[in-house]
Amino acid sequence: MSAIKRRFLLLAAAGPALLAACSSSPNPTLYTIAPVPGTPRPGGPHIVVLREISLARYLERPQIVRSSASYQLVVELNDWWGEPLAAMLGRVLIENFSQRLPGSVVLSELGAIGNKPDATVEINVLRLDADSDGTVVLRAQVGITLASARQSPTAQTIALKAVPPSVGVPGAVAAISDALGQLADRVAGLLASG
Repeated sequence: MSAIKRRFLLLAAAGPALLAACSSSPNPTLYTIAPVPGTPRPGGPHIVVLREISLARYLERPQIVRSSASYQLVVELNDWWGEPLAAMLGRVLIENFSQRLPGSVVLSELGAIGNKPDATVEINVLRLDADSDGTVVLRAQVGITLASARQSPTAQTIALKAVPPSVGVPGAVAAISDALGQLADRVAGLLASG
């Protein structure tokens, strides 16, 4: 039997097995970030609008990015976000802000309600993944614009860390939720003092 014929027969026999392996790959596990409680702060603006969250490009994927340490991107192949990350961060931040600013109505810029805001919050997420030791790092630029003419817009970079309560993806997602709660605490403090 010629070498070409043997290769053809081998590929023909292996074809169905390869197709079965491809079709039996497990469905991804989906995760969501959860709101975390914080300290309520009276005196915030009446209507606060959160603009669409801007993400660093390496985070714009359905798979969870575990780390960007040591010049290497570590991505979970079968652990995905349950919704686009920017939309999920915005949704959870609105819930966090609403809890921390009980006298405020916090709206999404992308929502159906279009009231004129007393304050606008803009957030660029520069990093949201784990360090080499597993600690989750959230680094974001935050801009706040108040509608009152006597205040000029403020902008600052905020760096936060959260230690996962357990090893693995669920622990990392819990730490991301915690870091996002810390960010909400900082921004709510700025809004209440504004």
